[in-house]
This record gives sequence, C-alpha cells and structure tokens, in this order.
Amino acid sequence: MRIMKCKLLNPALLFLCASLSISSCGRQSNEWKLVWEEDFESGAIDTAVWSKTNRGTADWADTQSHDERCFAFRNGNLVLRGIVNDDRQADTATWLTGGLWTKDKKAFQPGRIEVRAKLQAARGAWPAIWLMPFDPKVRWPEGGEIDIMERLNFDSFVYQTVHSRYTHILGHKHEPRNSDTISIDPADFNVYGVDIYPDSLVFHVNGTRNFAYPRRMDVPDSLGQYPFCQPMYLLIDMQLGGAWVGKVDSLDLPVEMEVDWVRHYVRRN
Repeated sequence: MRIMKCKLLNPALLFLCASLSISSCGRQSNEWKLVWEEDFESGAIDTAVWSKTNRGTADWADTQSHDERCFAFRNGNLVLRGIVNDDRQADTATWLTGGLWTKDKKAFQPGRIEVRAKLQAARGAWPAIWLMPFDPKVRWPEGGEIDIMERLNFDSFVYQTVHSRYTHILGHKHEPRNSDTISIDPADFNVYGVDIYPDSLVFHVNGTRNFAYPRRMDVPDSLGQYPFCQPMYLLIDMQLGGAWVGKVDSLDLPVEMEVDWVRHYVRRN
C-alpha cells in the first residue's frame, strides 16, 4: 500500500488550530490551496472521475441503483434521489437510491475536503458524504473510514464520524471520541468538511469547527488508531433504510440530496 509520508505537526500548533474556528486557522491564514473542484455545471456525470455506486449487502448499499430516475441535474446541481421501486420483477429492492463515488478513478490526498449540499428529509432517509481508502488491497476497517456527513430522517443536525480497527474492532470510541453531531439549516444548503492532517482530523460545517480526532502518539501503529493519512476516494450517496436510520415511509418519497459542488484543498506548505 502506498502511504504518503507525513511529517507530524508541532503539538502546540495542532492544539491551537483545533481550538480555534476553522476560518481563523484555515482560509483566512491562506493555509489551503484549492487544487480540484467539481461544480456539476456540465449537466452530466464526468465518467473520468465518477461512477454510480454499486448494489451491495451492507445497509448503506442494499438499495443503491443505476436507475436513471435516481440521478438528475437541476440549476447546475447534481440531484441524487431515493424512490419507490415500481417494478419489483426487474429489481427486487423495495426502494432505489442514487449515489456517486470516485473509486478506482480519483484519489484525494490528505488535505481539506468540502461538499456543499442540501438534504431533503424523509422517514428512513440516510444521505451521506464519506471517504474510504483508495488502495483496493486495504480492507475495512483497517484502512479507516471518514464520515464527513450523515443525516437521519428529519434531524436538524448531522453526524461526523471516524471508523478504524481501533474504534470498530477494539471498541475504543471514547479515547479519543470518534463521533459528534453539529446543527445544520435543514431547509438550505450547508457546507460539510473535514481537514486531514498528519496527526488529526478536524471536522466542520459551514466553517464552524465541530470536533477534532487526534492521532494518539502513545498507541502503537499496529492497533490502527490513525490510518487516515493516505489517498482516499469520495462517496456521495442517498440511502434509505437500515438498522441505524430505521424504517422507510414510502409516503415521504421521493427524497432528494442536491449537491452544488465538491472542493479539494491541500496545505500550501
């Protein structure tokens, strides 16, 4: 596996940055340089970068579909839908959902990832924006997972979470805390983001810091506590149903996730 060699930040500087707002430790200090952007203005999926997510057995994937009705473009934005499946002979899934990923096509190096999106609410709706290791030989959860945004049902807040061997298999979810919630404007677009440093992840929404997940220097690398400093691919998907989000109400469907843009920044130094 090709892992980027990352110098550790000065602990005092890391603590200072994690304690300040994102704007005061990021954009206003010119720390970040925009290196890639997807604005969906073309009105078509760029197949050099994106593929439609595939059906799988996990809760997040068991309704994923390539059905054209789950994908649209409106006012320069990508629209991902969750719909009632009206042809159970063609597809046995009760509901169909659309998602895109950059798997096997585009890797995002450690830096800042931001996505501006608007989330419709529905019972059983579970839209998500997340990162997984780009190297196909790296299996979950050893390579880590970064959940930039997950919203359930009609919640007025989102979850931001990390998963790894350390949190999932060894069960260390509070040392340090691996997840937190932050309020959003449910009726409008919000910007969901994460900053990936060599020794911490900093999560934010609309430029407001939510929480930081630090690398523990006292934990051996073999325990997989901080595998996040590596190239990753991005997933943006609408999801319906599952053990976590609960049952789906078909009367609330269709439900949409509208994506304005995706931006990738790297640190200038």
